[in-house]
Amino acid sequence: MKAIRRFTVRPVLPDALRPLSDLARNLRWSWHAETRDLFQSVDPEHWAASGGDPVRLLGSVRPARLAELAEDRHFLRRLTTVADDLHDYVTGERWYQGHPGELPAAVAYFSPEFGVTAALPQYSGGLGILAGDHLKAASDLGVPLIGVGLLYRHGYFRQSLSRDGWQQEHYPVLDPNELPVALLREADGTPAQVSLALPGGKQLHARIWLAQVGRVPLLMLDSDVEENDLGERGVTDRLYGGGSEHRLLQEMLLGIGGVRAVRTYCRLTGHADPEVFHTNEGHAGFLGLERIAELCDQGLDFDAGLEAVRAGTVFTTHTPVPAGIDRFDRELVARHFGAEAELPRMDVGRILALGMETYPGGEPNLFNMAVMGLRLAQRANGVSLLHGQVSREMFSGLWPGFDPEEVPITSVTNGVHAPTWVAPEVFRLGARQIGAQRTEDALTVGGSDRWDAVGDIPDQDIWELRRSLREQLVMEVRERLRASWRQRGAGTAELGWIDGVLDPDVLTIGFARRVPSYKRLTLMLRDRDRLMDLLLHPEHPIQIVVAGKAHPADDGGKRLVQELVRFADDPRVRHRIVFLPDYGMAMAQKLYPGCDIWLNNPLRPLEACGTSGMKAALNGCLNLSVLDGWWDEWFQPDFGWSIPTADGVGTDPDRRDDIEADALYELLEQRVTPRFYERGQGGLPDRWIEMVRQTLTLLGPKVLAGRMVREYVERLYAPAAHAHRAMVPDAARELAEWKARLRAQWHDVTVDHVETTVATTTAELGTTLGLRVRVGLGTLGPDDVEVQAVSGRVDEEDRIADASTVPLKPVGGPDTDGRWVYEGPLSLDRTGPFGYTVRILPAHRLLASGAELGMVAVPSQDAVEGAGVLMR
Repeated sequence: MKAIRRFTVRPVLPDALRPLSDLARNLRWSWHAETRDLFQSVDPEHWAASGGDPVRLLGSVRPARLAELAEDRHFLRRLTTVADDLHDYVTGERWYQGHPGELPAAVAYFSPEFGVTAALPQYSGGLGILAGDHLKAASDLGVPLIGVGLLYRHGYFRQSLSRDGWQQEHYPVLDPNELPVALLREADGTPAQVSLALPGGKQLHARIWLAQVGRVPLLMLDSDVEENDLGERGVTDRLYGGGSEHRLLQEMLLGIGGVRAVRTYCRLTGHADPEVFHTNEGHAGFLGLERIAELCDQGLDFDAGLEAVRAGTVFTTHTPVPAGIDRFDRELVARHFGAEAELPRMDVGRILALGMETYPGGEPNLFNMAVMGLRLAQRANGVSLLHGQVSREMFSGLWPGFDPEEVPITSVTNGVHAPTWVAPEVFRLGARQIGAQRTEDALTVGGSDRWDAVGDIPDQDIWELRRSLREQLVMEVRERLRASWRQRGAGTAELGWIDGVLDPDVLTIGFARRVPSYKRLTLMLRDRDRLMDLLLHPEHPIQIVVAGKAHPADDGGKRLVQELVRFADDPRVRHRIVFLPDYGMAMAQKLYPGCDIWLNNPLRPLEACGTSGMKAALNGCLNLSVLDGWWDEWFQPDFGWSIPTADGVGTDPDRRDDIEADALYELLEQRVTPRFYERGQGGLPDRWIEMVRQTLTLLGPKVLAGRMVREYVERLYAPAAHAHRAMVPDAARELAEWKARLRAQWHDVTVDHVETTVATTTAELGTTLGLRVRVGLGTLGPDDVEVQAVSGRVDEEDRIADASTVPLKPVGGPDTDGRWVYEGPLSLDRTGPFGYTVRILPAHRLLASGAELGMVAVPSQDAVEGAGVLMR
C-alpha cells in the first residue's frame, strides 16, 4: 500500500552524542576523512546503505546502538577530538585572515547549481561541481564567502538505460528534511522567507534553506511552500528544466530573491554584508537589478546606482559558445518587471537595455543574460587562458573599436578541491612522506610551484598504489554494471559474464562528462575495427570506462549515448569497454583515481576549461587530451599526450572527426600503450611511473581550487572591494554624470593630425621618435581623456599585434581653434615590420580600464599623412 503522507522521524541522540548532529550538519565531513571514519564506526552496515550520508545514517541507527555508543569511552574520545577539530577549523585564523592588504568583509557567490556532495544532489555537471569546489576551497582558506543558489525538489535527473541502450530519466523527489540542510528562521522561530512580485498581482514566495559548507554558509531558495499557487510552487522543481518563462522565474528568484536572502541571513546572524557580489555564469545576473533598486531606495538615481553596483560585481562566464547562454524574448522579460510586477519603481526600458544584444550580429529582440552580466560587472573573467581569449572575441561587440585582446575580460583558470577528489590512499602516501598536516596544507592552501617530496617516493610504492586504485575501480564497475543490467531487465542467470569485466592489470582509460555533441563521446568509435584491435590486443590491451548524461531535451546526445552503449554491449568487447549510467559525484570519486589515462576529445576551442582531467591528475592519472581549456595552458609531454587537432578554417566536420580520431588511435597504438607495458630492469614500467611522478610534482600544485580562489581574492575580489568602497554616493553620481557627458560629447573627439620627427620609413632598433598629435576634444578637457600612442609589430595588412601603449602629454592649452597638442616619445624597441597609431580613450580615476565604456577615437586617413605610420 502507498502512504498518503510522508515525513521524517529524527532520532533523539543521547546527550553524550549530541556533537554527532553538528558534525552531520556541516558538510565538511564530505572532504574530511576523520569525520567520515567516525560516522562509519557508528554502524558500518548502515553507513554503506546510506551512501556515506551522515544525516541518513543517524536517521536509521537503532536506539540501542546509540545508547551503546554513549557509554563507549573510546568512541566518545574520538567524537570529542573530531568535534574540537571542526570547531578549530571554523573559528581559527586561516590564509585569508593572515593576508596583507584590505580584503572584502564578505563576498556573495551566486550559482544556479552547487555540487558539494552526492548527499546534496543540486548539480548537473561541471558548473555545479566547480561552484561546490569554490565554496570548499574558500572555506579552507578562510574566505568569508556566502553561497547563494536554489534548492531543487527533484535536483537534476537520475539516468538509467532501456534494454536497447536509450537514456531514460527519473526525477526522485528530494525531501529537504532528509538532506543536510536546515531552514533559516526568524528570531521568533518562523521560517524566513523572500518574495517576488509577479504579473497580475501574484507573488512568488520562497523559503531559505541553509547548508553549512565548512566555514561557508550556502543559502538555497525553495518555492515549494504552501503560500504559493501550484505553478509558483514548481518554480524550483528541476535544475535546467521547463520552458522559457519557467527558467526566467528561476533566474529572477536566484538573482533578486538571492540578494534578499543574503540580506535576511546577514540581519539574522550578524554576518558581515558582502562588499563583492560574484555571479557564476549569467543565470544570476538579475542580482544587479535588485542591488540598483536598493540604492535607488536610498536616494541614488538609476545611473548612479548602476555605477555603484558595477564597482563591486564580478562576472564569470563559463561558455565558449553563444548557444550555451540563456536568452529570453524581450516581451517576456518586460512583462515580469515594472509597475505591475517586480522592481515596480524601475523603468522597464532601462532594465531591458542592460541585456539587449545591441551590437552587430546580435538579435535585437533577445535579452541575453551574459550580456547583462557583463554590463552589470566592472570585472569579468573566463575560466582558462584560452577561454579568456575566446570570450574576448565572442563578446567583442560590446566594446566596439577595440581589438579582442583589449576587451576587459581576464581569465582565472579553474581548479579542483583536492581533499574532495584525491583518493584516501593517495593522501596517505603523501602523509607517509611529509606528514598529514603538511599534506593537507599542500592540497588546500597550496602556494608552492612544485611538490618535490613526490620525488622521494619509491617507484614500487607508486606502482602498487596505481594497481590498487585500478583494482578498486574494477570492483566498483562490476557492481554498477550488474545493477545497470538488472534495471535494463536482465536476469541474474544472464549476468555471469560481468565477473570477468575489466582486468586490474590492463591499461585503463576513463571518459566521463556531460554529453553535448561538441564533447564527442563517440569519437573513439570512428573506426570500430581499429578500436577493437586496441581493446583486444594480445600483449598491449586497453580497457575503457565511459559515463555521461545527455540533457533530457537533447535527442542527439541521447543517440550518442545509445551508440556507445550498443558498442559496449557487443559480447566480443563488453569485458573491455563499459558504459556506466547515472554519472555523479559518488561515481566520479572512484573513477578518477582508478584510471591510468583520462581521455578528453572536445572540438577545440569549445571546452571552456574542463576540470575532470585535473581531478584525475591529482591521483596520478595521465591526461590524453585535445589542447583545449586548461590542457592548452599547462600541457607538457611529462604529464601526458596532446591529441592533434584539425581546427583550420574550412575543414569539413566529418573530415575533422576522421583526422582527429586517427590521431587518437595512433597515439594509443604507438606511444601510450607501449609505454604502459614496457618494463625496465626492475620489472616496473619506469618511464610511465616517471610521468606519474612529474604529473604529481609539477601539475598537482597548479590544478588546486585553493590556487584558483586565491587568484580570485587577489586579482578580482580585492580590487572590486576597493572600487566598492570608493564608490560612495557622491562618487557614484559623479561617475554617472561624467559618463553621460562623455557619451553625449564623444562625437566631437577627433585625432586631427599626427606627425613624427623621423620622416623615412626605416629606422634603427633603439631609435626614439618624437610624436606630435593635434586633437579635438569638443567641450571635454584633457582630464576626461587619455591620448595614447599604440605600437607593435604589424602583419601584411598593417594590423598591430602584441601592442604596447604609451600615454602622450598635452602641451600648453587649447589653440585658437580649440584644438589641443599632445607630445611624447615612441621607442622602436623591436626589429622587423613595426607600426604605430594614435587613439583617444575616456579616462577617469574610477574606471577599471580605458576600454570600459567601449569608446575610442582614432585618426582619419587625412590625419596620418606625415606620420610615418610604418617602418619595415
